This record gives sequence, structure tokens and C-alpha cells, in this order.
Amino acid sequence: MKSYLSKMGLRTPEPPISWLMQAALSRPRLISLAAGFTDNPSLPVAETRAVLNQILRSPKTGRPALQYGSTAGDPALRKLTAEHLQQLDWGGMPCRRPKNQGRQHAVPPGIYSPERLLITSGSQQLLYMTAEALCDEGDIVLVEDPTYFVYLSILQSRGLRARGVRLERDGLDLAHLEKILQSLKRSGELRRVKLFYLVSYFQNPTGVTTSFEKKRGILKLLGKFERAAGHPIYLLEDAAYRELSFSGRADLPVSQDVQQRVTTIPPSTLAAPGTAERVIYTGTFTKPFATGARVGYGVLPEPVFSAVKHIKGNHDFGTANLLQQLFARALASGAHEKQVTRLQKRYARKARVMKQAIAKHFPPSVEWWEPAGGLYFWARLPGNVPTGVRSKVFQTALKNDVLYVPGELCYADDAARRKPNHEMRISIGNASEADICEGIKRLGKELRKLI
Repeated sequence: MKSYLSKMGLRTPEPPISWLMQAALSRPRLISLAAGFTDNPSLPVAETRAVLNQILRSPKTGRPALQYGSTAGDPALRKLTAEHLQQLDWGGMPCRRPKNQGRQHAVPPGIYSPERLLITSGSQQLLYMTAEALCDEGDIVLVEDPTYFVYLSILQSRGLRARGVRLERDGLDLAHLEKILQSLKRSGELRRVKLFYLVSYFQNPTGVTTSFEKKRGILKLLGKFERAAGHPIYLLEDAAYRELSFSGRADLPVSQDVQQRVTTIPPSTLAAPGTAERVIYTGTFTKPFATGARVGYGVLPEPVFSAVKHIKGNHDFGTANLLQQLFARALASGAHEKQVTRLQKRYARKARVMKQAIAKHFPPSVEWWEPAGGLYFWARLPGNVPTGVRSKVFQTALKNDVLYVPGELCYADDAARRKPNHEMRISIGNASEADICEGIKRLGKELRKLI
């Protein structure tokens, strides 16, 4: 029977995140080390109730909060968010100014203006709208290899192609990026390259944080190839996990290498001199406060800002106003900062538990990366042991009520290389400390049988 769906409808399968989250919710005995749910006991119920009570205490504050807002977002929240972002980049911990940069690193004027800032329904909406605003079907988006697999689903649904650039422990392999850009130039495809997507802090899935020097290197390379492309090539920086650093958590015994990465969290690319007109920055209040209250934000240059705002007008003509009022008051009162501190301590402790469990139960031949923040550990099995959805490792783990994210889901469909199939993303987010220990024990038992 002929389908009457659009091309987009036909080429958009169920995103992996959907069935991973559904599995975690529908099987009570399952230990999910997969979907990036945040820590349930840490959700700020009392604090949220107190803020909402303040808002709804009188018609004077309650009625505006329950009414429609503007497409760009509540002015007070935009101002507070801009100040919050500038504080992260220039105000000290958890993000420190780059050293030895001299006077050229005065705060760039206007970069953190609320007029450049758009409030969205989670950062995910901004990722989608940016693809809509910048990319036509068949265009190319450069991504880290591996990268956030939900973003790969967005690219697929929009009919876009992705090219993967190798990832190193301190961020992107700049030499590999330049090689890919040169190759695209020779093939005549550089004109189809619209942006580079970077998950810059405690990356999903690997936990890697990109150094400030590498961020500047990426921008420099994109700028170098702009003339040949015939249009701007933007850097889309996804900073969803930025505030989930283990910084200052003395109760986390980490290696010297990780401790160094913890205490030198770099500024965003907005702080790079003279490059902000090529940077699209997206952040969120979801991960550091409450995942159920989906409010994110983006800082965009023109003409991208206006294009995305117009698209958002067609999507929803404004993020839920009550939630915006919630976060405006949480930022102004200090409730947001207190929750971030609470989560940093909680996740640092859970990361310590997972680290010790992996060291105890995983075979020595499994390589794993220790994160300095965020929600994820990244494990790499020997190359002849697949971990994909159809693999014996995944199916056996599922049979034993343990779920992880197969690493293959995190790699773009890139014909220039064979997609790796021997890695896994393991989350500390939602599982309790006891479940982390038990889940890693079960997974390690199966790995020792297979390796």
C-alpha cells in the first residue's frame, strides 16, 4: 500500500533514546545504566514547591505566569540567564578564565546581551531548530566521533549527512578535522558544510571536555575554509552538562590527570576573541536543576537568531511561561546554585562508586575513561567483541536486567570509516549507588565470560 507520509516522516525511525527510556520505566527490576535520567532522590521537590507557591500566591504574579509569554522568552529570565552565562565564563569557579591571555581577554562587549539569547523548551529544541534554520536536505554537519546519538537522529530526520571527526582525551583531533575539510574542498562538497556540532563539557557519551585551546583551533579551521565554502560555517556548542562538574568535591579520589581536568574547566567559545559571530551556544536548566521542567536557552548571532526565533514561533510561540517564571526566581534567589552544588556532590560520589566497581569487576582488557564531571563513563572492549544491540554482550546484559547504551549508536553513518561496534556508554545518572554496584557486577561477570 502506498504511504502518504512525507519523506521526513518515512525516514524518521523511533529514536534510540525513546526505547532506552521506555525500557528503564517499564521494567522495574531492570538496572538502567543507559538513559541519561538524572538522580531521582536529588530532584528539588521542596524548593520547586516553595518557588511555585511564591508565584501563585497572588493574582498579581500568578496570572502573568499562567498566561502566554513571548516567543523569545521572558525578559527577566533572559537577563538572568545572560548574567549567569557570563559568570560561568568569566566569574571564576566552576569555570576559570584562560591563563596568560593578557588584555585581549577582556569580556567581549555585547556577547552576553539578553537580546542575543533565546529561551527554548529544553536545549533539544534549539538543536532541532538550528538544523531547520541552517541546513537543507543533503547538507553536511561535522560531528565528534562519537557524539550525542539523539542529535544524530535529528540529522537523519532532516535528511542531513554527518562526517565524524576523531575525538581525543582533551577534545577534537584538529589534524583530522583539517584533513576532512581539505577532502571536502577537493570533492566540491565543502559548500554543503553548514556547521560543526560540539558537545563541549563532559561529553555525551565519552565524558571528554574540550580544552579552550582546541575550541579556538576548531573556530580557526572553520574560518580558514569559509571562503571556499562560500558561506559561514558555524560552531554549535552544546554545553548541556557544563555545570555538572566534580569541581571542589574532595570526597572523590580521582587520578592526577582527572583532578587536573576537574580544576581547569575551560570557558565557552563565546569567550574566544573575535569569533562570537560564528558561535551558536546552547545550555539548559534541565540537567542541573530538574529534568521534568524542560527549559533551555541559546545564544545566537544574527541572522541565525532571527531565523530560529521565527521557526520557534511556528513550533510553540513561546516556551511554557510558568516554567520560565520558576527558573527566573530560582536563579534570582540562589535556589538554582544550591541545587547545582547538591548535584555536583551527589554525582561525584556516584562516579566514585562506579569507578571502584568497574576497577573490581571489569576484565583488565576493557579500557575505560574516567570522567571529571557529567553522567557518563565510556568503556571500550577489545575490537573483536561487539557490544551493539544485536550482540551477545547486549542481549545477555538485558537478560540479566542490565541496560547500557551500545557505542555504535553514538557514531554517525560516515562512509569514510567503519563504524566501531565494541564500546558502551554507562550512566551514573538515575541508578542508585547500590544498583550501580550490582549492575556493574552483573555486566562484568558476562564480560569476563566473553573476553
